[in-house]
Amino acid sequence: MKSSVYKSYDELPLFLNSDLVAKTLGIAPSSAYELMHEKDFPTLHINCRMVVPKEKFIQWVEEHTKGGERA
Repeated sequence: MKSSVYKSYDELPLFLNSDLVAKTLGIAPSSAYELMHEKDFPTLHINCRMVVPKEKFIQWVEEHTKGGERA
């Protein structure tokens, strides 16, 4: 299993591309690319480029992990 290369959200840039999403989540770049095409993922389309605003990414992670709490 891959692991994240980031230790804190503070280390992230303002916008993440698919490579940074993959490195942050510790997943394969192809999985990050697929995730960025999901309807509920906060992707911003700029011409042919897809990026994710840092704050929306953090919000998405917290919503999908229930703030880190286990159910």
